[in-house]
Amino acid sequence: MKVLAVIPGKKPVRMELDGSLESMQAFVGGAIQAIYPYEDPVALVCHGEGKLLGLEYNRALRDERGAVYDILCGPFFVCGLGEEDFADLPEDLMDKYWQRFRRPELFVTVGGNLVIMKA
Repeated sequence: MKVLAVIPGKKPVRMELDGSLESMQAFVGGAIQAIYPYEDPVALVCHGEGKLLGLEYNRALRDERGAVYDILCGPFFVCGLGEEDFADLPEDLMDKYWQRFRRPELFVTVGGNLVIMKA
């Protein structure tokens, strides 16, 4: 399965997973959780307990105005959606989401407030 892998502090990379639950769990480091924040037929697959376990902040999710509404912690990948399960991420969406996540983000606490900066 062709996916876009997004690691904290790094640019995204195209990679292949064999599509098994085990390979997805190995990539995220534990139990997987899929979220669907975009209208495109894609899923962001991350560690289901990444925040609770204190995994490193990775990328912020923003609404249509650019306001942060969530932060993904730990590695995640973007994949396509098939009829009943995850599928290859099509090339056009691979490019689109590479552009969206291309710049790593830095998360810094200043005066008790979390500040997010593009690296």
